[in-house]
Amino acid sequence: MLDLGFVRGNLAIVEEKLRARGADPAALLGNFRGLDQSRRDAITHSERLKAQRNELSQQVGALKKSSQDATAVMDETRALKEKLDELDKLAATLDDQMRMSLASIPNLTRDEVPTGKSEVDNVTVKTWGKKTAFSFEAKPHWELGEALGILDLERAAKLSGARFAVYMGAGARLERALISFMLDLHTEKHGYTEVLPPFMVNSKSLFGTGQLPKFADDLFRCSDADAEAVARGEFRDNDHWLIPTAEVPVTNLYRDEVLDEAKLPICLTAYTPCFRAEAGAAGKDTRGIIRQHQFQKVELVKFTRPEDSDGEHERLTRDAEEILEALNLPYRRMLLCTGDTGFSSAKTFDLEVWLPGQQLYREISSCSNFESFQARRANIRYRPGGKGKSEFVHTINGSGLAVGRTWLAILENYQRADGSIEIPRALRPYMGGLESINRQGQHE
Repeated sequence: MLDLGFVRGNLAIVEEKLRARGADPAALLGNFRGLDQSRRDAITHSERLKAQRNELSQQVGALKKSSQDATAVMDETRALKEKLDELDKLAATLDDQMRMSLASIPNLTRDEVPTGKSEVDNVTVKTWGKKTAFSFEAKPHWELGEALGILDLERAAKLSGARFAVYMGAGARLERALISFMLDLHTEKHGYTEVLPPFMVNSKSLFGTGQLPKFADDLFRCSDADAEAVARGEFRDNDHWLIPTAEVPVTNLYRDEVLDEAKLPICLTAYTPCFRAEAGAAGKDTRGIIRQHQFQKVELVKFTRPEDSDGEHERLTRDAEEILEALNLPYRRMLLCTGDTGFSSAKTFDLEVWLPGQQLYREISSCSNFESFQARRANIRYRPGGKGKSEFVHTINGSGLAVGRTWLAILENYQRADGSIEIPRALRPYMGGLESINRQGQHE
């Protein structure tokens, strides 16, 4: 969420940044100045009436103490109280309207973020590794997995419908191996603390990281979650939604807390399943496991001082890249343009892995610096120097990595002419020493 004072004092800049995102400032901001002025007037008037009420109360006390008739002053006090109650209700209504208005405004992208409308305007920052090429025609992961008996999309559809997958045998073990490998690398080499959070969160948590209220249709909600209440700006702490990413519970670990500056940056990693309704994704990526309602991910989350967030963003992105490099998977780093940058992010790098079976790059991680946007929504602060006024931390996160997409990238990049899959050397200790997955379901 943006700071109200900043928006008030820099409305032209905010409008310009919104247009760069492809958004309509008028639709998002409405009559911002009018609402802000009405809200401030109501607060000022309320404070003035409270001062008058206090003066009248003192007069009543003085009159009674001197045995004089205080009836007229008491009647005036009661009438003033009625006006004050009405004014307080108006101020609260206007305050709620302002809060919801601010909640609907996306973060402002950094100046170095390229202006653009969609992913075609993203900028390649670097590439790593040569695109995998074969002397035979490469197959996509869904053909390889089904032929090997390690991926069953048909039975998954029977169980749960479209956009679900069942992993079998060595396929299931490969998924588990990837999770352990990623967590070990991030904790043992990069110094992250592992977290195993709940897989369901309340609406306050989803508001804190920016999923609610805007993206309610992209989420799976439990029966105790009320979408209409969310639309009204009621974010509860006793309802439940399935998490779309570990970013939500891990970031909200410190909601409404003041962190010890000496412990910053706090670096956390978490494995969780993720659940996404994929609203608006009809017809997209219908084959394979690129876009699923349920998938696994290892997430990286950092809480930093504002002056350190750029450096920590770069380090987090490199930590995610090291997973791809350790697995020898060719990738490129993309700087997302304004029109493709997520709602809460000020700057995002996407890592895209090369998929030879489809002859394209696909996103496997998004590493974002949210600056104080999420921290302001979730009220996560620190106190510079350990004293004085507290300030908002900066939050950073990224996939380290999306496990299912890493799984399919291994199948496509490590396939052999006979349809078997070589297991990357870095994963073999996690696979009991197995070196390959064969067509017959036998392993070497």
